[in-house]
Amino acid sequence: MTTTTPGRLFHGLLDDAAIFPPGDAPMADAVRAHVGRWQSPQAPLLGPFICSLPRWGELTAVLSGAPPLPLSLTLPGGAEQVAAAVAEVGAEPAVRLVALEVAGSAETLPGLVATLHRHVPPGVSVYVELPLADVTAPHIGTLVGAGLRLKIRTGGVVAAAYPGERELAGALLAAVRSGAAFKLTAGLHDPVRHRDPVTGFEHHGFLNVILATARAVEGSGADAVAEALADQDGARVAAAVAAIDDSAAGPIRRHFISFGTCSVSEPIDGLRHHGLLPEDMR
Repeated sequence: MTTTTPGRLFHGLLDDAAIFPPGDAPMADAVRAHVGRWQSPQAPLLGPFICSLPRWGELTAVLSGAPPLPLSLTLPGGAEQVAAAVAEVGAEPAVRLVALEVAGSAETLPGLVATLHRHVPPGVSVYVELPLADVTAPHIGTLVGAGLRLKIRTGGVVAAAYPGERELAGALLAAVRSGAAFKLTAGLHDPVRHRDPVTGFEHHGFLNVILATARAVEGSGADAVAEALADQDGARVAAAVAAIDDSAAGPIRRHFISFGTCSVSEPIDGLRHHGLLPEDMR
């Protein structure tokens, strides 16, 4: 297949979650690999390095500091961790805090928004992870009104962590219709939806998510968005993505910012396999 897809569609799409399950890379190895990719042709595909607050000490122990590591810090404890974490990370010259990923819920959202407003400096993108049941227009509207982004979990280490295509379609539609930017996390290292032969889990594909977001942006309904998420025909999915031109890529990526992957190499290999890796990134 000839590559026609512009690099803009994939620019900064891959947030590096190498230290998280199921990858579980040792911290030093993960940081070394991340920094090494800065010098590779695939550097434009790369988002920040993701580290959880409980492992912050491990990260600082292996940093060289030149240049600072672009960091997305996850705060699984929610609002109570925000103030101290922002202060501590901000005092570390070996990192550049570009994003926070904070756990929340419908019940905690008002207080969380107020805390984030008080303590997060300008220029730091904030993603609030809500349970899928709480990803509704009113709650997304609260995030958008506060200048915050949405984080949606699409996998994990148990089957129940993987939302069905209709469930995820509803969340994506609500996000797009509310004008929200979002990231996804977990289970998306392959381009196309598939069933893992070892675990039996149904994984969403990140190319499917691109197509589903495109359908939502175009004004399609839940059936069309779910259909895009459910398609397991790799050639058909890749061809549809290859047909997305630069003018359409912008609106898609203004909503679908990135996804966390415990293996950056697997999505890149998948793009290469489907003929979608831009020539200057091979």
